[in-house]
Amino acid sequence: MTGAAHRFPFRFDRRFRPALAALGVRPATAWVHVDDDELAVRFGPWRLRTARRNVIDAERGGPYRWWRVIGPHLSFADTGVTFGSSTVDGVCVRFAEPVPGLLPAGWPRHPGMTVTVTDPDALIRLLASA
Repeated sequence: MTGAAHRFPFRFDRRFRPALAALGVRPATAWVHVDDDELAVRFGPWRLRTARRNVIDAERGGPYRWWRVIGPHLSFADTGVTFGSSTVDGVCVRFAEPVPGLLPAGWPRHPGMTVTVTDPDALIRLLASA
C-alpha cells in the first residue's frame, strides 16, 4: 500500500447528463474515493461508506442497458446498489458485511455495488491490493 488516497471520477455518457444533473449528479458531485482505511462513494446526494477491509471482491462489468444502470438503482434480486452514469462499463464490488447507501435511513443494506468510473481497471487493481 502506498498510503495515498485515490479518487476515481464517474464516466458520464453525454446523453444522460441532463437527467443526472436534475438529480444533483454531476462530475463535481460524483466520485469514488479509496484510501488505506475506507472506500467512499458520492453520487450527487447519495453516499456510501465502508471500511476498506469490508471489500471482498471487485470485478469489471458491462456493457449495461441504460434503464438498469443510469442513476441510483436498487437490485430487487440481491439488494445491491448501482450508481451509474454510463452504459459502457463499470466495477462490481462485493462486501463482507452489507452496507447502507441508497436510502437515508440505512435500509436496505447492500451486499454489493456497481459504479461506472472512468478507469474501472485501476479501481479493481487498487481494491485488490488490500
